[in-house]
Amino acid sequence: MTEKTILIVEDDKRLANQIASFLEGWKYKPILASQFDVLDQEVFKISPDLVLMDITLPYFDGYYWTRQIRKKSTVPILFISSRTADQDIIMAIVQGGDDYLTKPFSLDLLKAKMDALFRRTDYRIRPETIELNETLYYVPDKAQISDGKQIVELTGMEKKVMDLFVKKKSITISREELMIALWQTDEFICDGSLTTCISRLRSKLKAAFHDPLIETKKGIGYQLP
Repeated sequence: MTEKTILIVEDDKRLANQIASFLEGWKYKPILASQFDVLDQEVFKISPDLVLMDITLPYFDGYYWTRQIRKKSTVPILFISSRTADQDIIMAIVQGGDDYLTKPFSLDLLKAKMDALFRRTDYRIRPETIELNETLYYVPDKAQISDGKQIVELTGMEKKVMDLFVKKKSITISREELMIALWQTDEFICDGSLTTCISRLRSKLKAAFHDPLIETKKGIGYQLP
């Protein structure tokens, strides 16, 4: 099983270290958040498998950061807070949180909630996606490519390209065949348009997942490995 990365967003260093030590014992990879002024950037850079989010934080609260994270990522977020009012719990869920745990809490209960979130996340991914490789999934109905944490939205033209790549996975597709597929869109297509489309799609995927995914076969065409 791949080691899961857990980002602990907690400014109480004693508690954060306690949680981290516990998670290490269960073979997780805990990372303590350190950039509370640009927390969303830290999340996107680390790309964790789960975020433990406190509400009361320096600069902005956990609600704010959850909203920012949800603009680009579906990473599971488990709130951990001393606030026990129903309105706080409701607010956490409404802003994009997946579950809520009140302080003080049992570390065993924390792990149980984490495991439940991972099970639900895995269940969400498998039925409605096409596996591209060991880490990336394609959701045709939503025109999205995801690693379960970040999502890349595809344009109409990019979706046509990806549909053909998925249909002929591991087979080199000529530029002519791609052009024919793209003629079915409402956009004007020329040879330069195809080059731009492929280039932009690869750049988007590389920026999000460090993997351009699409291989260029010089003089022949393109291929999805």
